[in-house]
Amino acid sequence: MTPFVAELIGTAVLILLGGGVVANVVLNKTKGNNSGWIVITTAWGLAVFCGVVIAGPYSGAHLSPAVTVANMALGKMTFAAGMEYIAAQFAGAMSGAFLVWLMYKDHFDATEDAGAKQAVFCTAPAIRNIPVNLISEIVGTFVLIFTIFHFTDAKLADDSPVGLGSIGALPVAFVVWVIGLALGGTTGYAINPARDLGPRIMHALLPIRNKAGFDAGYAWVPVIGPVIGSLLAVGLYLVLN
Repeated sequence: MTPFVAELIGTAVLILLGGGVVANVVLNKTKGNNSGWIVITTAWGLAVFCGVVIAGPYSGAHLSPAVTVANMALGKMTFAAGMEYIAAQFAGAMSGAFLVWLMYKDHFDATEDAGAKQAVFCTAPAIRNIPVNLISEIVGTFVLIFTIFHFTDAKLADDSPVGLGSIGALPVAFVVWVIGLALGGTTGYAINPARDLGPRIMHALLPIRNKAGFDAGYAWVPVIGPVIGSLLAVGLYLVLN
């Protein structure tokens, strides 16, 4: 499996399971309707685990432009290689979002709440305050990337791409879980530009009845915030090491 295919499939599985749990919780007439935040955050952590196990041996399992940007900033990847990873991540995220819609189409049709339907695809702030929302995404991503560096510290000494790898699948699942539980209540913790923007685009394209708008005024926050958080994590890691 090539790194491009690994990133595409790994990210698609991540979004299939992550978006799937949100659909199961927020859409009408599902078996898991109203089962709550613990269910969502737990499944997102396990979704990361599955994506990492699939992609880890082939690409390092970035599954996020935030991780790829960190690699480029560290000089571990060329710009061209990084763009290939990011393209695969967006393609995978959009594919996974499409599969979630396909599986839960009857439940989208049975749900009137436009915000709930959009939440299956992308994040939104609990209280809209753009500067604070941006800080939330920066901090959440900083914790993720800075912790990943310490999972993969041995890899930093060589020229291989810094990613999660299969061995990091379980630890990073716990990190994503705790970020969701502790820091996710403000914006829904996108902490991954592809995870938010890719499905957001699919939501805009798919024939969903009574759906919310794209919300361009907020859509940049879960893209730019994670990139800033990633770069800050790189900066601190280099200062300390």
